[in-house]
Amino acid sequence: MGFVVLFWILGAVSSAIVSGPGPGWRSSVAASAHSLPEAWWTVLTSAFWARDLPGYVLGTVLVLVAAIPLERQMGSLKFSLSAVLAQTAGVLAACVFWAAARAMMGSWAAGMSGTYFLGPSAMVCGAAMAATASMGALWRRRIRLGTFGLLILLALYSGGFTDLVRLGAGIAGALLGPLLLGDRPRLVRPVSSRHEGRVLIAVLVAVSAVGPVVSGLLPHAVGPLSVLRYLFTDIEPVDPNTLQNVCAVPAQHRYCEALHLQLRAGAGGIFMAIVPSLMLLLLAEGLRRGRRFAWAAALLVLAGLSALALITLVGVLQSAGPNTVAGELVNASQPGNSTQPLALVVPLLMPVALFGVLLACRKLFPVAAPRGTYTRLGLQVLGLVCALGLVYVASGLVLAAGFTPVPGPVDLLADVPDRFLPLGFTVDVPPAFFPQSTPAVLLYEGVGIAFWAATGVLVLRTFLRPAPDGRGNDKDRALAILKEQENSSISWMTTWSGNTYWFSGAGESFIAYRVIAGIALTLGPPVGPPARASAVVEEFSQYCQSNGWTPCLYSVPAEVRDAASGLGWDSVQVAQETVLPLESLSFKGKKFQDVRTAMNNAAKAGIHAEWVRYPTAGLNVQTQIQAISEEWVADRKLPEMGFTLGGLEELNDPEVRCLLAIDTHHVVHAVTSWLPVYRDRKIAGWTLDFMRRRNSGFRAAIEFLIASAATGLKDEGYGFISLSGAPLVRVPPEGHPGMAPKGLPPAAGLDRLLDALGAALEPVYGFRSLLAFKRKFDPRYVPLYMVYPDSAALPGIGNALGRAYLPGLSLGEGFQLLHRILKRGSMAAGRSSSSPE
Repeated sequence: MGFVVLFWILGAVSSAIVSGPGPGWRSSVAASAHSLPEAWWTVLTSAFWARDLPGYVLGTVLVLVAAIPLERQMGSLKFSLSAVLAQTAGVLAACVFWAAARAMMGSWAAGMSGTYFLGPSAMVCGAAMAATASMGALWRRRIRLGTFGLLILLALYSGGFTDLVRLGAGIAGALLGPLLLGDRPRLVRPVSSRHEGRVLIAVLVAVSAVGPVVSGLLPHAVGPLSVLRYLFTDIEPVDPNTLQNVCAVPAQHRYCEALHLQLRAGAGGIFMAIVPSLMLLLLAEGLRRGRRFAWAAALLVLAGLSALALITLVGVLQSAGPNTVAGELVNASQPGNSTQPLALVVPLLMPVALFGVLLACRKLFPVAAPRGTYTRLGLQVLGLVCALGLVYVASGLVLAAGFTPVPGPVDLLADVPDRFLPLGFTVDVPPAFFPQSTPAVLLYEGVGIAFWAATGVLVLRTFLRPAPDGRGNDKDRALAILKEQENSSISWMTTWSGNTYWFSGAGESFIAYRVIAGIALTLGPPVGPPARASAVVEEFSQYCQSNGWTPCLYSVPAEVRDAASGLGWDSVQVAQETVLPLESLSFKGKKFQDVRTAMNNAAKAGIHAEWVRYPTAGLNVQTQIQAISEEWVADRKLPEMGFTLGGLEELNDPEVRCLLAIDTHHVVHAVTSWLPVYRDRKIAGWTLDFMRRRNSGFRAAIEFLIASAATGLKDEGYGFISLSGAPLVRVPPEGHPGMAPKGLPPAAGLDRLLDALGAALEPVYGFRSLLAFKRKFDPRYVPLYMVYPDSAALPGIGNALGRAYLPGLSLGEGFQLLHRILKRGSMAAGRSSSSPE
């Protein structure tokens, strides 16, 4: 508030509120590329004046809306330090960059040299970026992504000195934030879920679409990527002097007419000029939804723009006339008469870079539309072209007197294709006729607008259509067997995407599996009559052998392990399931003290448990659950796991129940999801799957939710709940999670490797801590095994398991994980060799 008062007092005293500092003393308060070292004080004084009255109003609004909440969060001292230091660093960085840009990109430096910076925007940007250091990982990443996306867009496309100051201040604030908290800045690779990854790619594509429009609509855009407006939008400035010179030559009358048409193009012409950018924006929405068509269409658009960039570059290097797009590109890259190839080549590589990013992230976009969707879309677009073409020809004949010269039917028909192309793509082709009357102009421009607007709506509708389940009747058949037979507590996971179904010859059993590098990896045991388990395993093994696969049954109970052992298969324990029988459940006694404390504290905090189904939970609840999940993923050092561990996508099932911890202000503090366990066509119990808590929420929310679920489901008449399995953890009869029982021989090599893997993943995923957490509910422990026919296939099985659990693991993360495993394994081996046992 003190800054706002001083801001307006200085403006009023210096008579600068209406039109800013006067030309005679502007250089004494405004920061510019020439301020240092003579006017060094302008690095700070520039924040206390604005360009004009709108600048004062917008600056005040920015401070009141953004800076006051930031000061409350950070404290006045830290806020003031971050704002002043970021402002200073931003101006210094912009001046240094301008000095360096003169040698490499002279046209950009020349454009910046005549501009100056005034206002509090850099201070607010720097303080905001500093404040994100104390936020949770999810919101820190989102705010930084949005802010830096905007700042970088303005710097690269608009390219003014003001844009560079803001960007420099933002970077300085992001570096200052950790220092103000007593930490040091660290550059960490962001980890995101599949959903968040799609959002980030969609934002990147959207920025690439909006940026050229910004530079095309700004009359003085000088940024290094402003040249891309000729590729994305083809908004070409029409210089009145150029128009006069061209029209003075009788031989160029057709080109003169084209320039007149472009000069008089209003909103319709602008709309048609930015059609490629609008289509990329639509495709960005499809990318956000994970649509495969949007990914392919964006690749196609970017491939076309990449080809156009190459053709344009070749044309520029060979010849560039004064009245062509190539000539504009050359002019955009020339300071004086000295061509700067870097200023031209680097921007034209942007579509190529985006093409590469989309190609590398193709696995994020597997969602297909229902069969026939895009065939129908193609027919609709074709019909739209024909219908609007007929309307244009028929209406053109009626309004022929409004065109110069008067067109005939053949002329109108030949002009139809040009009506559907953006104005910039046809501006170098002289028109055979052009409109004079208002109805003729509306027809001439309106046909293309109607076509692209309708096409955009049709494309967007395809993204909104629900994606089909590619497994079709197989899933329905599997669900019928699952509900009729007795099955394990994780059998509902067989309904998740990514699984393929194999059915026994008798049709009573099925196995859900996925083939990874020649390994047929199952999710859980066979679903069907328990008495047929041995025969089903043998039949599935023969099926795999006939296809050249190695079968591996993962997370199966002891009964299936024993059945497979009769076939000569080997086994190893890979997880520990915890089960709570509900008939005699009562949270009484000392061992349940933590559980009772959690429930009592929740009641005191006004937090209650509420059952919902995610698909029908309402937008507010769904948004909060998504935010909690993304916050959890953002705090990990490795990507979100899958396979037997469900995520947000697995919540979107009408048969899955979610239990939420909600306070009196309708804030969701934690969420758990429960999978049904069917036995003899009835739900006998429930299995815990999704379990996440808000970082700033009620700390004992998970204990509260599990206890509430147990008591609530007991009252509903169910027999048990499973707290699911903890991977890579074992509980000996009297020991602790992950430790071999006393008196037994040392673990086999594979067991030691799994122990090392569990220890390596413990700091990231906390499987051992999870099992220790579940012990407070005094559960019954059920070991789960992995069975396989041949030990020689273990390296391939390990690879398949890794790719199933971590399909998005990068090469660098894989090496990091391997290093941890080897380190833990060597430590375990050392302890084993020194042990008297």
